[in-house]
Amino acid sequence: MQSAIEHAGGGFAARFGAPERRHLRFVLSPYRICPLGAHVDHQDGLVTGMAIDQGVVVAFAARDDTIVRAASANFPGEVQFDVRAIPGPIAGDWGNFIRGAAAALSRNHRLTRGLDLFLLGQLPIGGLSSSAAVGVGALLALEATGELDVTPEENVALARAIENDYVGLHSGVLDQSMILLSRDNHLLQLDCRTGARRYVAFGASSVSSASSASSAPPDPCTAGAALPVAIGVAYSGLSHALVGTGYNQRVAECREAAARLLALAGITPPEAGPRLRDVGPEVFDRHRAQLPAPLARRAAHYFGEQARVVAGTAAWAEGDVTRFGRLVAESGRSSIENYECGAPELIALYEALLATPGVYGARFSGAGFRGSCLALVDPAAFDEAGQRVRDAYLRAFPQYAGTFGFSRCASGPSARLRTARNC
Repeated sequence: MQSAIEHAGGGFAARFGAPERRHLRFVLSPYRICPLGAHVDHQDGLVTGMAIDQGVVVAFAARDDTIVRAASANFPGEVQFDVRAIPGPIAGDWGNFIRGAAAALSRNHRLTRGLDLFLLGQLPIGGLSSSAAVGVGALLALEATGELDVTPEENVALARAIENDYVGLHSGVLDQSMILLSRDNHLLQLDCRTGARRYVAFGASSVSSASSASSAPPDPCTAGAALPVAIGVAYSGLSHALVGTGYNQRVAECREAAARLLALAGITPPEAGPRLRDVGPEVFDRHRAQLPAPLARRAAHYFGEQARVVAGTAAWAEGDVTRFGRLVAESGRSSIENYECGAPELIALYEALLATPGVYGARFSGAGFRGSCLALVDPAAFDEAGQRVRDAYLRAFPQYAGTFGFSRCASGPSARLRTARNC
């Protein structure tokens, strides 16, 4: 991470000029993985995940006026706006997450100072919540500049507002929560409706719980024992934004399935609108044959995934990496067959990973419409596994020979400002 910080600082100086050292600050906003609990956060389900040790580094310095200027090592162009008159979104523009952060924050806080900001992403985008990491990084930089006191839980809601209200992506709270609330070397099980959290150390046989209302923020300097598996991120070479894919359509289909099941059961949906969380599994079992086939598959994925989250959390606590990996692979299969997501490249990459010795389990990392697959890998077999996966994938898709990557990652802490007190 230190090297990435230095590169981000160099990028800032090249674009905006070198401020005095004491004025340049950094936000480390990690990417996340979601081993179990895919495609269910927007239905208020249970999910699991953790931050990893790669992410977005934000170098920033306050200005004496109200102008925000932002540039990136990964995207072309420069973003510029006044925090007193934040413009609307621009389709496909990476700057939406900077403007959206200012728009979300300005709802309850008065923004009085601008800043210069430079972004550096450490891995190829696609499936690792890179957009959410940018949004969180921008929020923390704006808050530090304005000396605003905002809790991690409040920032989860603000980061979700960037995507839901500004960008137009109907996401839940999975990405933002894992970026802001993770503990190093712990699996986080999150209830996306209540905000209740369970932190599970591998093989600990017990968990620690936290409520969204009363818990202290994670301590980035406190970590559990190192994990006995390596986290592999296999990048397909295929990247594009989720807005414009089938993501929002799948969310709508899940809500339609919930509405129909509640109607069939004679249950009045909540005022916030129907979610599959409002439907008991027994209601689904009783009425699934009355649903159109696509909606039945979406609901089958949701209820199967909820069972896998519970079983997987128990396996993690028991230190059973083989069982946990098998559940991750089953989650990936359900994403393909029931949720019906996954570009051909991602499906081929998933199959190649599962066929590789040393891989305990794999699934799409993210929605499956772009980007990467995650894998849990025996550390001793990682290099050989990476070569096998590369060979198998490129036989099917040789056009990605120049962009395919298989990166070794580890668990990491939540998003934080870089200060002398940080690890």
